[in-house]
Amino acid sequence: MSIFDQLDQGITTRSISETNAVATALAQALPIDSILTLRGDLGAGKTTFVKALALALGVKGPIKSPTYNIFSIHQGTIQLVHMDAYRLSGPNAIEELMLEEFLQSPYCLVIEWPERIIDWLPSATIALSLSIQDEHTRLIQTDLTTNFQQSE
Repeated sequence: MSIFDQLDQGITTRSISETNAVATALAQALPIDSILTLRGDLGAGKTTFVKALALALGVKGPIKSPTYNIFSIHQGTIQLVHMDAYRLSGPNAIEELMLEEFLQSPYCLVIEWPERIIDWLPSATIALSLSIQDEHTRLIQTDLTTNFQQSE
């Protein structure tokens, strides 16, 4: 079963290492020039997930949420662009940031708080939801609340 099929069904993790394993498996299956969205409440593990994804993509150095910078760029085996869209006012803000000018193929653009820019996202976006089940348990699954289809 592919990681995408598993995410469609939902993957329950009970530790950071299990969450890291999901991110690593996804990193290995990502198509070239991917856009990945992570929806979830504070503390759901979005940044933890991005850290593991970055490590799997060969990024060296610290990864932290780019809340005040809006996005940060990291070089690994592919370029990882990590965006926190929380402070954006809508899709027009993306144009003002000139984000597309910074994307260099091959890349993976990971967007936290994608609901702020949902109208900007292309249909090939891989949309995930991370939710807190209890203090030690998270559910990672395909985000079915979006209006676009997951790419394969």
